[in-house]
Amino acid sequence: MWDTTKDYRLLIAEKSIDLFIKTVGGGSFKGRWNKKMAIESADSMNSDFHSLTYSYLDSENLANSQEIVNLEKKANLVIEYLGGDDWAHQFINQTPKEEKEKVEESIAKARFFIDTILGLKRRILFGPIVDPIVAIDIYVGEIMSVTKHPQSDTLMICNVNLGKRAIKVVTNDLTVKDGNKVAISMLPPETFRGITSEGMFLGFGEGILKDVDGELGSLPKGIPLEALNESRNLIENFLIKG
Repeated sequence: MWDTTKDYRLLIAEKSIDLFIKTVGGGSFKGRWNKKMAIESADSMNSDFHSLTYSYLDSENLANSQEIVNLEKKANLVIEYLGGDDWAHQFINQTPKEEKEKVEESIAKARFFIDTILGLKRRILFGPIVDPIVAIDIYVGEIMSVTKHPQSDTLMICNVNLGKRAIKVVTNDLTVKDGNKVAISMLPPETFRGITSEGMFLGFGEGILKDVDGELGSLPKGIPLEALNESRNLIENFLIKG
């Protein structure tokens, strides 16, 4: 029997609720949006996760359960209460320049929560895998531009095309360049000296992987197992520290 109480996908998704509530409650977002209902919709997901966690269902039945349907509906309500599909751009446009770094961090954390909930069914259908890495998405991306971090000589800021969207990734690999095809683990966002990274490039040894096989936005093919180790560690740390 699959012990759903220890499934990393459920644990990370439930933890992301706390991250979202803390983030949007922090006062970074300006403008007209329904803060109260966004928080209440996210908070109400906890009861669904309680049922999922102690369901002990097989992966197919779990993925197609009413609780997963409820979670997806509530995540879409959160998007609506934030301002609709264009919510992130609306918040950025209404933010003074001196506050944009903080708002970008908050947007990245809110996106992580929404993406984690809406992608939960797909990840559960991978089956009863006991591995932290299955709790997050890993995508193929292409680096569109690279700039030096304004506050660090050892960090680079990369704008990365995932096919349907672009994200920002901060890396300590100083050899990255435009056109590199990379693998990105969509970890909880981290801020490095004022710049928020929405994921982490996979790599090991000499640096990140720069010639990854696969379509943009898809799961990369043939990734060395060693390249996943740091992501596993960071997932475990997120569960412990939040």
